[in-house]
Amino acid sequence: MNGQKFLALDGGPSFRFNEAISFTIECADQAEIDYYWQKLSHVPDAEQCGWAKDRFGISWQIVPQNMGELTQTPRQVQAMMGMKKIDIAVLRAAK
Repeated sequence: MNGQKFLALDGGPSFRFNEAISFTIECADQAEIDYYWQKLSHVPDAEQCGWAKDRFGISWQIVPQNMGELTQTPRQVQAMMGMKKIDIAVLRAAK
């Protein structure tokens, strides 16, 4: 991904993927968030606050690069907690 190599091993039935490990994709804008969300989100019940789970059970955090700026106020944090896919416009409006 973006020139970075990743390795995953088949550890058999004793070792399963879980939320203890996730990959983060810091996106430049809403269009990029939407793009990765559409490609990676395959388990709607696992979606929350920008986290999505792919068809292999891998967790992804699909967030804007300026997430810290967008979650500075209690209203912004509350808005983010109610989201599945992050909506930058809603977070900006919640300020």
